[in-house]
Amino acid sequence: MGKVFIVGAGPGDPELITLKAIKCIQQADVIMYDRLINKELLQYAKKDADLLYCGKLPNYHTMKQETINKFLVKFAKAGKVVTRLKGGDPFLFGRGGEEVEYLVRHQIPFEIVPGITAAMAASSYAGIPLTFRNVSASCAFITGHRAEDNKSQSEEIHLMKSVDTLAIYMGVSNLPTIQKKLQLAGCDIQTPVAFIEWASTNKQRTIISTIKEMVNDAAKHQVKNPCLMIVGEVVKFHQSFNWFENEPENLSLNAGVTI
Repeated sequence: MGKVFIVGAGPGDPELITLKAIKCIQQADVIMYDRLINKELLQYAKKDADLLYCGKLPNYHTMKQETINKFLVKFAKAGKVVTRLKGGDPFLFGRGGEEVEYLVRHQIPFEIVPGITAAMAASSYAGIPLTFRNVSASCAFITGHRAEDNKSQSEEIHLMKSVDTLAIYMGVSNLPTIQKKLQLAGCDIQTPVAFIEWASTNKQRTIISTIKEMVNDAAKHQVKNPCLMIVGEVVKFHQSFNWFENEPENLSLNAGVTI
């Protein structure tokens, strides 16, 4: 019997991956990797390792989740060490829980290696603290394309009403609905909104808007995925804390350092 490592590769900056995740890549017989991982990370793989792309685009899946689950079990039963390399953190909108559930059902040994999730990377690299004393004492991570029913909408609106800062994943294609929910939650329409594209890469771009103008501004600036949205007063810190986009050479701060 082999073993499966469910590994968070972190965000776009390859230097933000953990040492443990690098070791999982180095030791793997099979690496099953997602679309948004930085491909530079694959250089740590063994020369004879099998690299299997499992990427997903909105409304288009190269490999369905059920197929990914079956491959994990198949390779492990063949005695392989499998590293399932996922962007961000596998347990935060990464479907890592579904994969682990399938492994447990088939009695496959596994480990979970956390990674820096998109909200943490995007906020840090855009100079937007998710919490800040006397400004934001709470933060919630939500998905922007949750299945719609009366119960889920009610729960989401209640959550929006209850926290100071919202980090919204996968919301670009659903902006009018998100805007409406924020308004139904009683949020001030002048509350700042940040759209952060390609966080922590040299393609990073941050667009600042408000709840009132978020749909219009996203269209005007042609905001596209991958994009993390932050809603809350902390967005105002971007103007003075924006270290990365002002000095993009920081992306290669430790260039040449090997692990």
